[in-house]
This record gives sequence, C-alpha cells and structure tokens, in this order.
Amino acid sequence: MSKDDRLMTTGLRAGDDELEPGLRPKALRDYVGQEPIKRNLRISIEAALKRREPLDHLLLYGPPGLGKTTLAGIIASEMGQNIRITSGPAIDRPGDLASILTNLTDGDVLFIDEIHRLSRSVEEVLYPAMEDYALDIMIGKGPTARSIRLDLPRFTLVGATTRAGLLSAPLRDRFGLLFRLEMYNPAELACILRRNAGILRVQAEEEGILEIAGRSRGTPRIANRMLRRVRDYAQIRGDGCITCDIARQALDLLDVDAIGLDRVDRTMLSTMMDKFAGGPVGLETLSAMTGEDATTIEDVYEPYLMQLGFLIRTPRGGVVTPSAYAHMGRKPLPGEDANDPDEQLSF
Repeated sequence: MSKDDRLMTTGLRAGDDELEPGLRPKALRDYVGQEPIKRNLRISIEAALKRREPLDHLLLYGPPGLGKTTLAGIIASEMGQNIRITSGPAIDRPGDLASILTNLTDGDVLFIDEIHRLSRSVEEVLYPAMEDYALDIMIGKGPTARSIRLDLPRFTLVGATTRAGLLSAPLRDRFGLLFRLEMYNPAELACILRRNAGILRVQAEEEGILEIAGRSRGTPRIANRMLRRVRDYAQIRGDGCITCDIARQALDLLDVDAIGLDRVDRTMLSTMMDKFAGGPVGLETLSAMTGEDATTIEDVYEPYLMQLGFLIRTPRGGVVTPSAYAHMGRKPLPGEDANDPDEQLSF
C-alpha cells in the first residue's frame, strides 16, 4: 500500500488540499490545542503590532498534520498582512528565492514548508534577507564581477519542518521564535471535529465524535479525513447522523481499530511476531518481508507504533513490546526478546 493511499497517513492526500482550507481557523482564538505556543504567540504578536514592526522570524516543527500551515495563516491574519506560501523543494535556485523576496510588500508573511529541504546555495541568499532585509546579487563574471545589495521590504519568515535536526545551524539560529507542535489529545481532537462537523453541516452525536477522535492518532489532519469517511457511511448506511455505532462500523470497515492502527500497522507487528519471534528485525529485512519501502516504514509507520510503546528500536533492529502482544491478543513465546528489558533498552 502506498503511503499516499493510506487513510492513516499524516501527509497530504489527494482531496485534502481541497478540504483543509475551508476547515482551517482564521484567528488564534479559534485554533484548538497547542496552548503554550498560543500564549507566546499572543504576546509576540501584540508587541509587534504595538511597535508597528513585523513579527520575528518563526520556525514551527513537529510531526506532519498538526497545523503548521494553519498557524502560519493565522499569524498573517492576526498581523493584518498577506501570506505568500511556498516550499523548500519548489525553490530550486537562488534566483527563485530572489524573485519571491523582491515581490513581497512591507509586513508580508513568507511561509516556507519543508524548509529543511532548501539547498545550501538558496540558504546563502536567505541569510542576509532574514538578518538585514537585504539581497546580495552578483553582476558579471570573472574579474569584472561585482556585488550589489538590494533592500527588501521588512517581512516575517515562517518556516515549517518535520525534521528540525536536518536544518543547518546558521539557518536555525536566525529564527527568533522556535515552537514545537505536540500531538493532540482526544478531547482537543473532539473539539476540532465538533467545529468542522458544523462547517460541513454534518449532524454528529457526542459519542460519535469521541469515537473518531480516539482513533485519529492525535493528528487533526487524520481526524478530518476520517470525519469525511464516516459522514459518507452515515449517509448511505444510516440516517445521516454520526452516532457512536455508525462511527464504529465505518471505521471498522476502513480497518482502523480502536487506537488508530490500520492493516499496515498490524501486518508489520504480526510479521515481526510470527516470522522473527518479536525481533529484533532490521529495517531492510522488514521491508522485504512486508513489501513496503524501507524509508516509508521508518518515516510513516514506525513513529506511531513507537509512540504507543508497541515498538522499540535497538542496535540490532526493531523489537515488539509486550504491550503490542497484548493489543494483538497474543502472548510472546518463552525466551522472546519482547520479554527482555535489557534488549529493549539497548540503544
């Protein structure tokens, strides 16, 4: 199964980009969750508005699907400015970035998603732009080459990344504000689902909302995607209202269990249990046995299993924990590594 076809993927899928803009809140007061970030942002935004200055450059990092793009739009809205959206992979050459920067107006917000994927040559152009609001351009070649500096409008750069560790230190140090977005709890997800059900004009009972929230992996993007699928099921197999039973039936049909594991997650766990006695299992071996790409396993499937405490990485590979056996309704065989605490902690 491709990660793009997977219901539980935290990345954008076809159709998400059409739905999400209509569901995104436009004001900080409507943004649910991430309370520490909101408190700090309120202070920074109010101070910048009082001084009539642009907000400090801001870096948002954390797992995908938690609302980094939404938060960037809210920052621009609260500052009363326009937002220009692009991504690291879309900026191939320094000239591409120079074109974007010179077309900004004073106070604009420039949002760069996946900023860790900027090339080093593009980063070099970004440094003076962030620090001095200036752009250094080389004219000519060889001995006659000379550098000129163009003044840029004072703007706010909002960078977003799922891999903060891949950012170069010089780029990271130029951000005045750094915030990590955390996973959402079921109560926060339920609040988001109630609001979005109203926007989509979907009738939903509280128990149905809570059932969806509990299976959403702590990620609003997944919760919204599941809300659409349950809405479809309720219209065809029910009276259009999302009840607890309807939500449970719809999500069971989609092969999503009570804690958000889908068929791919359970296949990985059962393969490790049945073929390798719980592990350790190397990434390439697991990839060959399941038919999934190794990078996809590492970046998409493993993180949630590790958050649940179902999988532990060791120097010899992944190890299934007793919690995973319990969830799968199995018991580890005597002598399996899943029962060896020393193996679990051997990082």
